This record gives sequence, C-alpha cells and structure tokens, in this order.
Amino acid sequence: MRVPRVLRAVVVVGVLLGGLFVGLDRWAVGYAENRMAERFEARTGGVGGVRVDIAGFPFLTQALSHDLDRVDLRADHLTVKTPEGREAALSQLRATFHEVGLNGDYSGGTAKRAEGSASLSYPDLTSAAQRGVTISYGGAPGKVKVTAAVEFMGRTLSRSVISTVSLVDGKDGGKVVRVHADEVPGEGLPGIEAAVRKRTDFDRDLGGGLPSGLRLTALTAQEDGLKLVLGGTNVVLAGS
Repeated sequence: MRVPRVLRAVVVVGVLLGGLFVGLDRWAVGYAENRMAERFEARTGGVGGVRVDIAGFPFLTQALSHDLDRVDLRADHLTVKTPEGREAALSQLRATFHEVGLNGDYSGGTAKRAEGSASLSYPDLTSAAQRGVTISYGGAPGKVKVTAAVEFMGRTLSRSVISTVSLVDGKDGGKVVRVHADEVPGEGLPGIEAAVRKRTDFDRDLGGGLPSGLRLTALTAQEDGLKLVLGGTNVVLAGS
C-alpha cells in the first residue's frame, strides 16, 4: 500500500521539526549548565573542573516553569575558609540538588534539598589547623595522628598524639570538625597534658565556601584523608 504524498510530507516535516526542537533543547540546557558552572565557580572559589548536569527532558518545558527536577554538580577543587581565616581545599565535591527553583537569568537557583560528598586531604586539614601542627592518618578509621611543637617550661618539645576526628554541633546550628586527643602521655610533668592539648585539640568550621545551606552531616577518617557527607535544605546552587 502506497503512502499518500501529503502524508509523507507531513511525516518529513514532523521529523524535521522534532529534530529542531531536540537540537534547540540541547543547546538551551548546555547554555544553562555552563552559566551555572561559571557562577558556582565565581561564588565559591572553585578552580576549574566545575561541571553541572541538568537532568530531565525536555529542558525547555522545565525552564519555562523555572523548576528543575534535579541538578548534579561536580567540582574538583573547592576552597573553604574557617572563621579564623584559614583556608583548606575540598576535592571531589559531588552534590545533587532536588526541586530547584531557577532565578530570572537561569544562572542558578535554590534547591528544596540537596546531598553530596567531598574529600579533605590530611595536608589540607593541616592547613586548617594551628600553625606548627601536622596531621596524618592515625592507623584506624576515625583516627588521626597530630604532631605539634609545644612550648613548655621554656623549652620547645615535639609531641605526637592519636586523636579522634568527629563532627560536633557548631554555634550556627551546623556541624564543625573536632580533633581531640584520645590520650596525652603526661611523663610526670605537671601541666604537660594541658600544654599539649592546647596545640593538638581544636574545632574547625569548614562550611565557609560551600553553597549556602549545604552543611556537613557526617565524616570518616580514612588512609587518604577525610571523607565528608553533605546535606541540607533550601540550598543555594549559584547565582541567587
């Protein structure tokens, strides 16, 4: 049975229009992804390697409603700052933002909820610690080795302790990283434990530099560094 010429023409036109729509949709989503990546990098101090992927098809219908189902973000390097002004670099940041309300120029938006993960190497944890302190793996999950120069009775002593690294409640309702020595050998010297803990025990808020609303929720100390778990609600992706 031969297909009528008019019907064939309609099919061809439909295929062409469908192809144009798909091409336009893919161009639009690529433009929005690049805009978000650029704004995220500018706002957070990410250095290259920032990638944004907007899930779902078609994108244009989501864009017209200014609502995205899911946005995935990857950043190879993200600088975070402590309230004391110290800097550390998070690596391998991976975050997923759900139910994102876009802003006017499609450069970012706010997610109803988000979750993710990141890594913090021991050299970078050392950077966030006090001067003269070095941190390395403590030989077991959740443990770190802290070595510090300690001033005691006019002498400078080098002491190493095995410490537990954990998350504790911070002042702003978020979580901060706590490093606390399990035990400090006293060596029979009054006051030596207090002097060592003054150098080796500390709390650090590493939330400065993360997208607003994204907080630390859990961590583990492993051989190659700290593995961080992130989460939050009303999280600002970028640009708003």
